[in-house]
Amino acid sequence: MLRRAFLVLFGTLALAACGSGGSYGPAGTGPTVLGTPAANASAHGGSRVAILLPLSGPRADLGQAMLQAAQLALPAPDSPPLSVKDTRGTPEGAAAAAQQAMAEGVGIILGPLTSAETAAVAPIARNAGVPVLAFTNDPSQAQPGVWTLGITPGQQIRRLLAATQAQGKTQFAALLPDTEFGRAMGDALTRATTAAGLPAPDIRTHAKGMAAINAATRDLSGYANRRGPIDAKIKAARALNTPEGRREAQELARSSIPPAPFNALLLADTGEELAEVAALLPYYDIDRGAVQVIGPAIWASPASGSGAMTGAWYAAPDPAARSGLEQGYAAKFNTQPSPLADLAFDAASIARVVAGQGGYSIGALSQPAGFLGVDGWIGLLPDGQVRRGLAVFRIERGGPTMIEPAPQSAGAAGT
Repeated sequence: MLRRAFLVLFGTLALAACGSGGSYGPAGTGPTVLGTPAANASAHGGSRVAILLPLSGPRADLGQAMLQAAQLALPAPDSPPLSVKDTRGTPEGAAAAAQQAMAEGVGIILGPLTSAETAAVAPIARNAGVPVLAFTNDPSQAQPGVWTLGITPGQQIRRLLAATQAQGKTQFAALLPDTEFGRAMGDALTRATTAAGLPAPDIRTHAKGMAAINAATRDLSGYANRRGPIDAKIKAARALNTPEGRREAQELARSSIPPAPFNALLLADTGEELAEVAALLPYYDIDRGAVQVIGPAIWASPASGSGAMTGAWYAAPDPAARSGLEQGYAAKFNTQPSPLADLAFDAASIARVVAGQGGYSIGALSQPAGFLGVDGWIGLLPDGQVRRGLAVFRIERGGPTMIEPAPQSAGAAGT
């Protein structure tokens, strides 16, 4: 799980995160639950399923691993036939693959992988009335009939905001790298606090390097305004040049300064930059006991440097939900599933059950109860937005600990 989350979410909106094979049980009041084909096999009523993946080019290994996961979820003879198309990892290749799929009369497209490829495929599929379950985590590609299944900054932030609010934290700030990923995290925080009726967050971005991080941290902390009055009094006491003045200066130096102007802080750095931020927070009197630090799911990996932020929270799928996929994939392919296999497996499983329910309509795909898949609960909304049930983890010296389980239904996930 740790390595997987790191690969899936490390700072890019262009490449999304993404078994024992699986299918979904019958629809009901609760989410449709991922099971095994042997247990839930049913005759399909839908047409051919197309999957668009990079099966040649630099991402061919990744595409092949995702294809295997999809094939595991669509076992013959009870599943719709799978039409495999190579995008070559380019928008032009993805568009050509989509055109080929349309000529075959497919009923649904799984993939493609990246944001740029999805943008090329979407108008072709839309004109043909064919829904798309894309693997990108770029929410800007979402639209009616096109769902982006990758785990997004917005999904993480909404989950973390709910958890911190439950602890009485309502004043949010963010110190973020000036990168595409950092800006996406900041935008997600702004949208989430607005939707929750909370004050607008105070957001600062920084360039690379200690000097830039130091300046941004000092500015965000309001250190000059918080410490300035005390420093002025110390200076005045010392200027008296008397024993009483020196004693007063010593007492003032030991006095506490007002707290930081926020009680929840979003970070998104990794590696050396995260270590630098960790060192600067206490230097600028940001009390980690009073301020809850939150961050991205990439902190699940020790390689992210998250050990410097003991006590911080992040939101990610519950790794226990993936055990069935790991066992089934290893049994069939004699290896562990790719870090991106989850999305291909869940997308194919959704296609399988919806085919069995009569076809690939937007209404069927966006059934209100949603689905329980490899990465937990997932809800496809009619407008193309995707909601996920993520768990909340706390970083500890011995590794992350789950402190809030992943919601298992639409209501519990707050959608």
